[in-house]
Amino acid sequence: MPVTHRYKPDPKHPDLGDAFYDVVEAARFPETRLRFRNDRWASRIGLDGLSDAEWIEHFARFAPLPGNLEQPLALRYHGHQFRSYNPDLGDGRGFLFAQLRDAVDGRLLDLATKGSGQTPWSRRGDGRLTLKGGVREILASEMLEALGVYTSKNISLIETGEPLQRHDEPSPTRSAVLVRLGHSHIRFGSFQRLAFLGEGEDLARLLDFSIAHYWPEAAGEADRAGAFLDRVVDATAALAAEWFAAGFVHGVLNTDNTVITGESFDYGPWRFLPVLDQHFTAAYFDETGLYAFGRQPTALRWNLQRLAECLIHLSSQERMVASLERFSPRFHEALNRITRARLGLDPGNAAATDETDEAVGYFYAALSHGQVPFERAFFDLAGGARPERIAASPNRDIYALPAWTDAIASLRDATPAPAEALEHPYFARDEPVTMLIDEVEALWAPIAERDDWGAFEAKLAEIAILREAYAPLLAGVRRGE
Repeated sequence: MPVTHRYKPDPKHPDLGDAFYDVVEAARFPETRLRFRNDRWASRIGLDGLSDAEWIEHFARFAPLPGNLEQPLALRYHGHQFRSYNPDLGDGRGFLFAQLRDAVDGRLLDLATKGSGQTPWSRRGDGRLTLKGGVREILASEMLEALGVYTSKNISLIETGEPLQRHDEPSPTRSAVLVRLGHSHIRFGSFQRLAFLGEGEDLARLLDFSIAHYWPEAAGEADRAGAFLDRVVDATAALAAEWFAAGFVHGVLNTDNTVITGESFDYGPWRFLPVLDQHFTAAYFDETGLYAFGRQPTALRWNLQRLAECLIHLSSQERMVASLERFSPRFHEALNRITRARLGLDPGNAAATDETDEAVGYFYAALSHGQVPFERAFFDLAGGARPERIAASPNRDIYALPAWTDAIASLRDATPAPAEALEHPYFARDEPVTMLIDEVEALWAPIAERDDWGAFEAKLAEIAILREAYAPLLAGVRRGE
């Protein structure tokens, strides 16, 4: 197989032992039609040399990659789902397929699946993924990456030819298998399971494994559990800030959807905000707004408390509380920096504080009036609310209203990013790239009706331009890459 020198297999999860996973087999699909391959990230991990036929062999039939896991592993975990504990979870329609090292930074990466068939944890599910669900996952991860969110990357989507019955889509609907690339699939729920079962030795083993492979900075500290939690709190707070600055609503922030690296993953009923609305929800079944946009930081902190409860016997209550108290200042620090970067300002060296930067605070206060679309405001005001950019905006009259006076003045007083960072042609467009729900449905319609992927591919090309334009602005605040 033509892997390149950048392919560095390193399967580590089996070192934990079989108490942490179940060996499984992939489903056998009647068809395998390659719909998406992410050669940008495939190149980084040395798999870009695969022919399409070889790609399908590994990412639809799941022939092992060289020197990697010989059989897929369905990981075991529990979790709180909408604050109710569920001990019957685990990888029910996916598995860990391979692990390898990032050729750029040496970090451990996972290749894991969604829609790859039934496992011991499928319960009554069929273990499958709809093609529409796979398309939506790709759109979410590509857009989030472009906007500076530390997210898993979807590297493959293959249509599998099985008609699926789903209550939330016209049935039968088309099926697919997705492969995502991420820095870890160890969830908060992975620790919860061991605590729930009273398996203290395995819990300590999982902590040691997590420190060794994901947070080695905690290895030399006297209280390893506390040092580990510090890092997870900081990373999770940063994720909350990145979602806020992207106007993103995940939709299902259960503890089994929260990982120890502070990475965004697993996109189901997600949405991007049309306008800044703290009460906006993504999931139709979130009837109380538990995971509404403005409640996401609180939801993630609640999840961190559940993780701390699992670790308390390896540390102390005082140390766990001290770690959790880091969340709010780290959130504000990260929000200040990434918001300023997205606005084309110098992100500065924001300190950890419970206060929002003046320019950032005024900006979100003005945006909360709902008169200007969320992404449009970032686009219009890039570089410090320049008069020529405001004059070119269809919202120019709104920016002259009292609600925006303080925000405009504060942005103009702030230090802008270097001028060359805003010279990309993207910032001369008439409108920004967005990913609102109506756009997503419009991209899916031609695929569903006539198997036309042109609009989807054109959107990915637009997102690539967005990612390229924001790269110099986000370089100083981007995590995990």
